[in-house]
Amino acid sequence: MVEKNSSKYLTDEEAAHAIIEVGKRMYLKGFVASNDGNISIKTGGNEILTTPTGVSKGYMTPEMMVKVDLNGQVVSGNTKPSSELKMHLRVYSENPEVMAVTHAHPPVATSFAIAGIELDRAILPEAVVNLGTVPIAPYATPGSQAVPDSIAPYCRDYNAVLLANHGAVTWGKDVFEAYHRLESLEYYATVLMYTGNIIGKANELNSKQISQLVEIRRKLGINTGGTPKGKDLEYNTGDNLPDEFLIRDIVEQVTSTVLKKYKI
Repeated sequence: MVEKNSSKYLTDEEAAHAIIEVGKRMYLKGFVASNDGNISIKTGGNEILTTPTGVSKGYMTPEMMVKVDLNGQVVSGNTKPSSELKMHLRVYSENPEVMAVTHAHPPVATSFAIAGIELDRAILPEAVVNLGTVPIAPYATPGSQAVPDSIAPYCRDYNAVLLANHGAVTWGKDVFEAYHRLESLEYYATVLMYTGNIIGKANELNSKQISQLVEIRRKLGINTGGTPKGKDLEYNTGDNLPDEFLIRDIVEQVTSTVLKKYKI
């Protein structure tokens, strides 16, 4: 583990070694294949250190890193940054609290992105606390300006976003928090896949339980992430839920009660 100095920012050397460590973890976890993915760390008020284009994240060296300013102009380094750097720059621009960004293609989460299914069901307390819900940004051609534009609405209120038919982006107060959110996202997606499509059943948390978890999240200093709705009727009047959402839940509960009563 790379240790952080007393400054708000990592030095270039510290940041390079942190990026290499996270890159290896991403590669070994199977979150990236070939030269996929990219990682960046903010190393100053107007500078970030980032991964080069065309290099496997499992085989990087400090000399490969490239420093750019927040406009994307190269400040130092002998390599070129990824064309997907625009995503990172947009996250930093939209959310000044962010200090690091990771982008990868974890297979299960990416499958949800391809299917157009958000990660928004309250089945795991850890996911509610540490990650929250994960929305899907509209499809945009990789490397184009449309990609950062598509994720911009989510950068302040969430901790991660799925890219339709592409992959996932996570961010945090340091590169390890950003990476851990990537791991949490893939685990969350995997459990959703098992319970939803293999086991075929999931006991979702209710609104009261979710509220308790959100309070824990707040006490941990995590004020972003989105909140899934509980599978019950204990909604606050301020939720402004659409009628069809309430009707659906009423029908589900009545149907379940009838089936149980008559053992159908």
